[in-house]
Amino acid sequence: MSSIAPSAPLAPPAPRPRIVLRHHWLVRLTHWLNALAIITLLMTGLNIFGAHPRLYWGNAGSVDQRERVWLEIGASPPWRQPSGWLDVNGTRIPTTGLLGVSKTPSGGTNVVAFPHWATLPAMRDLATARTWHFFAAWALILNGLAWLLYGLLSGRLWREILPSARQLAPGHLWHDIVEHARLRFPKGEAALSYEVLQRLAYAGVTLVLIPTVILTGLAMSPGMDAAWPWLDQLWGGRQSARSVHFLAMAGIAGFLILHLVLVILSGPIRQIGAMITGRMTVGGDK
Repeated sequence: MSSIAPSAPLAPPAPRPRIVLRHHWLVRLTHWLNALAIITLLMTGLNIFGAHPRLYWGNAGSVDQRERVWLEIGASPPWRQPSGWLDVNGTRIPTTGLLGVSKTPSGGTNVVAFPHWATLPAMRDLATARTWHFFAAWALILNGLAWLLYGLLSGRLWREILPSARQLAPGHLWHDIVEHARLRFPKGEAALSYEVLQRLAYAGVTLVLIPTVILTGLAMSPGMDAAWPWLDQLWGGRQSARSVHFLAMAGIAGFLILHLVLVILSGPIRQIGAMITGRMTVGGDK
């Protein structure tokens, strides 16, 4: 009597794709307004920095107080073909073509801290740069307060931004680091929630770096002395506040670059589409 081999069990069907609301309209609006404000602040800030391309520690700083300088961008002769450099705590790094000396749009030589394509306005214009910088700063403050208030009232701040104790466990944290290093990004239902590295990055920028930029910016304003005379001393002096302001700005710029790279690697159409329409397709192989 012949025997019939049992058939292999059928694999469960893949879940059918469905469209879900991933981002509330206020989250999307504040995201794009924040991006515009931060980019404007970065580019105008570089133009402002170019008026005095040195950073000091302490309350006062000038070209005569070399002992307080920890970062400087400059140029050296011969002026027919100058060389640019970046000096960090006495270590000078050649940067011709990028910092100190760069090309003008017409191909000439421009002796300025940052190249024209990195600043707003593109030419040296301290007055205009300061005006745009202050306008973008207030836009960032008001927009950031709206984002924070929504996050608190809706619970999104705890649900989406701050990492949970489980996510901060060493094993979970290491797993997420390995997955990102291998360029393996969450898919399906897992893509509907941020993992621990994303949360740490978003929380660090929105709750640490941006408030630091705002507070140090206020500390540099002489007009704040009467209202909050302690604010600049909170950072160790007005020049220290300027240095911390620059470092926090550099941290935000680094985040923006990394954020754009990861969006491109993880699927730009899907990611940007979700931040525009608010909706994301999950299920199946999505």
